[in-house]
Amino acid sequence: MAQKIIEVKDLKKYYNGGAVRALDGVTVDICKGEVIAVIGPSGGGKSTFLRSLNLLETPTSGTILVDGVEITGKKVDLPRHRQKMGMVFQHFNLFPHKSVLENLTMAPIHIKGMEKEQAEQKAMELLSRVGLADRAGAYPAQLSGGQKQRVAIVRALAMEPEVMLFDEPTSALDPEMVGEVLEVMRELAHEGMTMVIVTHEMAFAREVSSRVLFMEEGKLGEEGTPETVFSHPQSPRLQSFLKKML
Repeated sequence: MAQKIIEVKDLKKYYNGGAVRALDGVTVDICKGEVIAVIGPSGGGKSTFLRSLNLLETPTSGTILVDGVEITGKKVDLPRHRQKMGMVFQHFNLFPHKSVLENLTMAPIHIKGMEKEQAEQKAMELLSRVGLADRAGAYPAQLSGGQKQRVAIVRALAMEPEVMLFDEPTSALDPEMVGEVLEVMRELAHEGMTMVIVTHEMAFAREVSSRVLFMEEGKLGEEGTPETVFSHPQSPRLQSFLKKML
């Protein structure tokens, strides 16, 4: 039986007193080693769902359990739980006045209490993995978009998370840089990292994910294996979405 890492039950996020239902009763389990692709039209609730998993968005109601602990509860140690989830955004959010190496070692040193030497060694190992060891001393302004996003992924990995959350990590990139970022994510998937990926890259979602969630109007419209969702979509809404995207 697969180990559940995240359990989401009847998650709701309303704005304007319920006039806008960004999430409207989402229930889903995410198991260790799964790669979940979250697809759907803009405004369907994908990013809100992802950001709710580490409470960057506070749900209106519903529960989220991480490793069996309800993080939506009152007495939870939220910073400790956030450490379990690496988050990669559309925009890289690197500190412009810090070198690549400094960007990568700040959190392990200050939050995890890692020794500087150990944090730097780990950072260099991770940079080597994504082909950027020679850029350790560079500043973000000296990097291409694809390089910045690879550094952002490594920064999340430096905290040794259990789960990686990706919020459209390639949507701000020039087309020729998309591939280098997807390649890093592909390798993480092959290594068994648990990942939740909001993406418009349908071919990538089909190739890498173990399960696909289709979200629209704040609801989980359809879910299944990539083969089921992409080759045999059930609902007219998913069929029309895929027709536009593929």
